[in-house]
Amino acid sequence: MIPSLPSVLTGQFFRVTSMNFFFFASVNAYVLLPLHIQQIGGSEAQIGLVMGMYSAAGIFCQPLVGVWVDRVGRRPFLLLGVSLAAASSVGFNLFASLPILGALRSLQGIGFSAFFVANYTMVVDLVPPERRGWALGIFGISGLLSTALSPLAGEFVIRHFGFHAFFAMTTLLALVALALAFRVRESGGVMALPLRGAQAIREGLGEILRLHMALAFFFGLGTGTIFTFLPTFGELLGVTSLALFYTAYAGAAVVVRAVGGGLSDTLGRRAVIVPSMFVQAIATGILAVLGVLIGPRATIPLLPFLFLSGLLAGGAHGFLYPALAALLIDETAAARRGSVVGIFSSVFLAGIALGSMMFGYVIHGLGYGVMWSVLTVLLAAGFLASFRLRSG
Repeated sequence: MIPSLPSVLTGQFFRVTSMNFFFFASVNAYVLLPLHIQQIGGSEAQIGLVMGMYSAAGIFCQPLVGVWVDRVGRRPFLLLGVSLAAASSVGFNLFASLPILGALRSLQGIGFSAFFVANYTMVVDLVPPERRGWALGIFGISGLLSTALSPLAGEFVIRHFGFHAFFAMTTLLALVALALAFRVRESGGVMALPLRGAQAIREGLGEILRLHMALAFFFGLGTGTIFTFLPTFGELLGVTSLALFYTAYAGAAVVVRAVGGGLSDTLGRRAVIVPSMFVQAIATGILAVLGVLIGPRATIPLLPFLFLSGLLAGGAHGFLYPALAALLIDETAAARRGSVVGIFSSVFLAGIALGSMMFGYVIHGLGYGVMWSVLTVLLAAGFLASFRLRSG
């Protein structure tokens, strides 16, 4: 049964969820940035490097942001993150140099880091533990809707009005998020006591070495590679619009969270995580088949295969992120929520960054078929590792 909407879905929860939608509507539109980089003469390797700077910035920033979110509060970092996202969008409209684009992606990544850790921690403060998996899934729908809608809108704007109009659109969306951020109150979560440097490092390393962090890395590896290289892969295959993939991805994730978001609360986290890791590997396996066996001169329709891949990858995403995050929070003291959310997200981003940077060189040297095949093997390894999770 689908649980009835609890009181947490009103007031503050609704405000932070709305803000989340507009922030990620701005940021998620940049999955189309590889087309701009390619237009100004960038190679696949350069696309990977520029796109990877976003995640690389988050890898280093998010653990630090998490520590400070636990000590000074959530709201200041919400405001900082949205402000940086708006500023970076303005910068993309002003500059077309590849090094500057990389720097702007780094700035965007810092803004994302500040916003995401603060906002996600604030949401955790607002929901009861017994509804945590479901509430995090419902909250995540706002980001997934932006994944479906902003690339679709961005693709339309780019094809009809160009990239200057696209960057203006993302700036406007970020400014709406900023206006909403000023209306959000501090959540009043438990504030942590100061830690000595060595103690903070030990606790952080202890978190990184846990199994659910490794699974977050594999999950990020698949997600980052798909969203970085799917636009140029589609161009190679002769697919004129990838909106169907993004719609299938986000649509599946939204439906999964709306209908089955409470499964990790009732069946246990492991029962949701293990099959979801398998489904993500199957999704990239379909892309590997397209790259190896079909190629750019295909005589059969390719959109159904891309749609199926998006459907499977989105469904896996819909289950995986809230289930892994809920498992993490279940085992964390309230005063360290920001810190562990920061570490968890930085590990996820490490997977995204490695996928963006490493697989760009694989494509450049060996082609898309080999790249998708290697990625599928790595995700299958993550699936096998997930069997080691404890039941419950």
